[in-house]
Amino acid sequence: MSEVRAEPTSAAGAPRGSGGGGRHLVAVLALPGFPPFELGIPSRVFGSAVDESGEALYEVVVCTADGGPVPSDSGFVLQPAAGPEALAVADTVIVPPTHAMPELALGGPLPPAVAAAIAGIRPGARLVSICSGSYVLAAAGLLDGRPATTHWNLALEFRRAYPRVSIDENVLFVDDGDVLTSAGVSAGVDLCLHLIRRDHGVAVTNRAARMCVVPPWRDGGQAQYIDRPVPEPTVATTTATRAWALERLAEPIALAELAAHARMSLRTFTRRFRDEVGMTPVQWLTAQRMELARDLLESSDLPVDLVAHQSGFGSANSLRQHMRSTLGISPIAYRRTFHATPEAIDVAAAR
Repeated sequence: MSEVRAEPTSAAGAPRGSGGGGRHLVAVLALPGFPPFELGIPSRVFGSAVDESGEALYEVVVCTADGGPVPSDSGFVLQPAAGPEALAVADTVIVPPTHAMPELALGGPLPPAVAAAIAGIRPGARLVSICSGSYVLAAAGLLDGRPATTHWNLALEFRRAYPRVSIDENVLFVDDGDVLTSAGVSAGVDLCLHLIRRDHGVAVTNRAARMCVVPPWRDGGQAQYIDRPVPEPTVATTTATRAWALERLAEPIALAELAAHARMSLRTFTRRFRDEVGMTPVQWLTAQRMELARDLLESSDLPVDLVAHQSGFGSANSLRQHMRSTLGISPIAYRRTFHATPEAIDVAAAR
């Protein structure tokens, strides 16, 4: 195996937590058998978060449970920048997945060094897992009685191993305040951007997302891309009906109309729609209308009343309620943050 050395994302030297007056310190705990992509997500995303003057807002350090090197699952060994002492001062601790602790899938105990490292996390630190890193938090008892998520393919196994955790495999990430968990791979990117949004707002998040060339927002409640059976060619699908509905988002569309267009009974249509899309027809319609409303708010100067009408929400009050419940922001505040004026576009192009 070859060896690589992980360095902090800033040249500040020793990690600095909230007690030291420095930038927000993110400690990433590398465990044996880590997948490199997931391990690198926090450094890449948080390392792209800067203020208006270009100053870094986070310091990211990769550490291990004992300070020693750990093997990846991809043929190289990682020499970390720090040991468990980083966890004792970190503001946020992120646990990426590991493919070398099969005992956790059976509800077994953490290795002693890992258990000791987790126990040494600074009180009040924010805890985050990416994909099956949730097993580590669960094995430490940190998810008991809490909602959480993990990769959809592991949900059944996870429930058996950790019945005290309320696992939801149908979402990209779960924010439970001081403990957050994400689904597989790219959902870790979504969760890191969500944390930046929580800490610094959408403008900083947009800059970070643009640097990473990823969408700045995917709602945590969005369904994971679960492997669903593809209907046989002879079996009717809801694809054409969805396309039909997308052309009529401004109009009231009843569930019975959708079923009639698909030439299915209401019950069959609802079941097949959920199987194919991962959500109910009503949830899907609302999500599509929200995407259209966001696009109109960002790309046009239409009054909010007209945006609401054209996106199918009917009234500004209805749009306002939906945006607050899904995005936590009003239409006017959303437009103020995201609407690109010609001057802003020129500035962005110059960069």
